[in-house]
Amino acid sequence: MRQLFTRLVRLRNPDFSIHPAVGLSGVAGFGWRTARALLRGQLLWLRGRNPHGAMLGRGVRFEYLGSIRFGQWLKVGEQVRFSGLSTGGLQLGHHVSIGAFSQVIVSTSLQAPGQYIFIGNRVGIGEFAYLGGGGGLRIDDDCIIGQYFSCHPENHVHADVQTAIRLQGTTQRGIHIGAGCWIGSKVTVLDGVSIGAGCVVAAGAVVTRSLPDNCVAAGVPARVISSRVARPVRAAHLQPEPA
Repeated sequence: MRQLFTRLVRLRNPDFSIHPAVGLSGVAGFGWRTARALLRGQLLWLRGRNPHGAMLGRGVRFEYLGSIRFGQWLKVGEQVRFSGLSTGGLQLGHHVSIGAFSQVIVSTSLQAPGQYIFIGNRVGIGEFAYLGGGGGLRIDDDCIIGQYFSCHPENHVHADVQTAIRLQGTTQRGIHIGAGCWIGSKVTVLDGVSIGAGCVVAAGAVVTRSLPDNCVAAGVPARVISSRVARPVRAAHLQPEPA
């Protein structure tokens, strides 16, 4: 049974293996939950969509499904809401995982629909995430992201103190997160930010400005604290060997 289950799971995750400490009851329970999630995904046929192996938790909602595209083996936790109301759509790549109680919402306004949300292949996002797409949000391939992650690609105009802020409109520059990033839990990314490929962003950071490739950033507001790329030793720093 362990071997059969391993082969089945490797259709979605080729690197999967069961730890020797996990007993048969644990494997059976996980298999039962996975089977139920696959059955829920099959209900997408009733809305005219090929589920492509989607595994859906209880209470998953798709709003404006005609503007939502997803690849193979989508995995979604319970009570997740997707809304494709937008000018550019909501697109999820292959092998994407979205944690329970998350919100993936391009827009909620019929008057001024947001632009788009694009999530690349093999992206995993933890529970309780909020992803907005007002000014456009792009997350490239192979990113791993912790719980309570939030992206806000728009900002309220507030310069006029005589007018209510809600009436002054918004600016929308968009957010781009490069491939292969590791973003910790409770990270917030604000409008206009570009996070380079291969970055590590520490838990609890608030990213208010763009980050270069392969950096490690932390803090509120986030700042670069180190690089993942080894720097070569300069010749001027070398001391001559004693004679």
